[in-house]
Amino acid sequence: MIVVTGAAGFIGSNIVLGLNARGRSDIIAVDELSDGTKFRNLADGEIADYLDKDEFLARIDSGDLPKIHAIFHQGACSATTEWNGKYMMDVNYHYSKRLLHYCQVHRVPYFYASSASVYGMGSNGFREERDCEKPLNVYAYSKFLFDQYVRRQSLQSQVIGLRYFNVYGPREQHKGGMASTAFHFNNQIAKDGVCKLFEGSDGYDNGGQRRDFIHVDDVVAMNLWFWDHPEHSGIYNCGTGRAQPFNDIANSVIAWHGKGRIDYVPFPDNLRGRYQSFTEASHDRLRSIGYDRPFLTVEEGVKRYLDWLNA
Repeated sequence: MIVVTGAAGFIGSNIVLGLNARGRSDIIAVDELSDGTKFRNLADGEIADYLDKDEFLARIDSGDLPKIHAIFHQGACSATTEWNGKYMMDVNYHYSKRLLHYCQVHRVPYFYASSASVYGMGSNGFREERDCEKPLNVYAYSKFLFDQYVRRQSLQSQVIGLRYFNVYGPREQHKGGMASTAFHFNNQIAKDGVCKLFEGSDGYDNGGQRRDFIHVDDVVAMNLWFWDHPEHSGIYNCGTGRAQPFNDIANSVIAWHGKGRIDYVPFPDNLRGRYQSFTEASHDRLRSIGYDRPFLTVEEGVKRYLDWLNA
């Protein structure tokens, strides 16, 4: 069996479909479905069983699980605006530790979601190194702390942490305000014909803040590549290595719809000093181990996404 946590969420559901495309349906989907609308993300996928996230931990503790061949741990609180530190550490840090220990005892490959948020403002770059890591909120800190915990372990089996940059693509609609700008711009153009972007900040022009935007298909491909290469363990960036401005996202959405314009709104005071105006994944470590798959550009990825979203 293969376990995917956060399986009804954005990246988790896409990993389920990526496994299905390989002919694998022996999947235990783990999630928390208080938001029942998330079932739609799994409705066209094939799984063997579903477990609530708390029941899954209880089964781990009791040993009442079939043989597990891999765990793709995507479940987390991903809200960067959540400041309940106890909740964040329970869900993101302690839960991840429990699964790590299980995988090490049972020699199970463990692939978990880290985050580019650990780099903060990125003043020292975006390399997978301690001196580059300066989290700005408790979400980022929970991810950072687990990465640090992994680094201190003497690993007995494969462990891969992928630092996701700005992921966009199908099956993110349940995320509300945390969904990608591509999702929101599509809705804005469809409703009012106007994309709303932030005015300039941190020395960037209007809409010129630059992020490393990565399509979820590329994220799934990287997870599965590491599964195919069990000789590798460690923490790796999961971004395109190419920063593009938010204007590129908006213009790609406008181009797809064949209509619309951009309006710039004042930069929020509450985000000053807490906003990543620039991110760009370093690929040095990733390329050094032989990962050579190309990444979609914003223009390619947004078109692919909107073809699906507006079908």
